[in-house]
Amino acid sequence: MSLGVRLIIEQENKLTLRYFSTTSRRRDAASAAEACTEIFARFGSNPVSVRKQLLDANQLHLLNITLGRSRTSTQGPPNGTPIPPGYHLVYFTPSILETELGLDGTDRTVNPLNPFTRRMWAGGELQWAQSESSLLRVGQEVQETTKLLSAEPKKLKSGAEMLVVGVEKTFENERGVALIDKRNWVFQKEITTQKAPPPLSEMKPFPGGEYTRDVTQTNTSLFRFSALTFNAHKIHYLPEWCRNVEGHRDAVVHGPLNLINMLDLWRDSAKKGEDGAVPASISYRAMSPLYVGEQYRVLLKKDGDEWNTEIWDSFGKQGMKGRIIS
Repeated sequence: MSLGVRLIIEQENKLTLRYFSTTSRRRDAASAAEACTEIFARFGSNPVSVRKQLLDANQLHLLNITLGRSRTSTQGPPNGTPIPPGYHLVYFTPSILETELGLDGTDRTVNPLNPFTRRMWAGGELQWAQSESSLLRVGQEVQETTKLLSAEPKKLKSGAEMLVVGVEKTFENERGVALIDKRNWVFQKEITTQKAPPPLSEMKPFPGGEYTRDVTQTNTSLFRFSALTFNAHKIHYLPEWCRNVEGHRDAVVHGPLNLINMLDLWRDSAKKGEDGAVPASISYRAMSPLYVGEQYRVLLKKDGDEWNTEIWDSFGKQGMKGRIIS
């Protein structure tokens, strides 16, 4: 073994020990049912937050650049440009000090009690107002209201406890409610022992579809999306955390980025890239992680007046599925 390789391994081992020595210092652990009761008591019927923000052109421009949908330019989109479906996710980002983040780097605003600190984006539903005058547009001042919808104790197949927490974000412009974003987060117990990444499966052919798009995210695209969403979740950028703590083989592609991938294929295929096209709704569910540097396929198929959309990795696993109502 070369000196360089040995030093890298020693450094990763030291980082792993530091992570676990940190996670082991925690307060008294609550049960899943107790954590559900506490989070409802904390917020009650009051909103979690109410914020106003200008939908600036630069944020939309940088997302288009990140997605490869715009040429390099210093000129952002003009005021009045519609915000494409799903692109609202780079606005109203969490304004949280680093010292207030969870150990995994996530925003703890609606986190349950310890030990349920390990957050994952599980799915949700988006509903758009169908009037063209109600669209979210560059240059608007928009109000986002976040409220707690649900908190349910669940059990994994292993019997371990977890929570599913649902929140609703309502976006209002001068015309009223433009978008309702309901999302579900799964909170599992924090990891206190190292998890080894699972063995890599054999590659399999991608399934076919009426419309398809193959995507490979890079370290740069994940970094840029994390930056645009102000998301410090370590599974998206820190290999030592991914491999030595969470048991992932590499950095994980953001669930919201996959959601945008599905909506972009719908917009480009079903609506031929029509400016301002938004569906009535999309419901979606994350199934399995997708990883940086690995090709995956987005599929879209018409089903009556609706559209089924799926994402599959290179190893025969479904990463996400959704249903779009036009």
